[in-house]
Amino acid sequence: MAGLRIHIDRDLCVGFGDCIDVAPDAFALDEEGIAELLSPDAVERDRLLHACAACPVDAITVRGPNGDVLVP
Repeated sequence: MAGLRIHIDRDLCVGFGDCIDVAPDAFALDEEGIAELLSPDAVERDRLLHACAACPVDAITVRGPNGDVLVP
């Protein structure tokens, strides 16, 4: 997604999969059960941000073009 930087903290992620429930085209669990971003352009921006914000342990951080934190 243009202008967004998305980081998944592998130490915080426990694999609940809430991000996948919201945006299954963008996220998946890897072989270790940790969320990974597959294709951020597969979903619209609002849905992608909602999926990132759905993480119950705040393992996903989204920064805007200016470095400002959008999620969590």
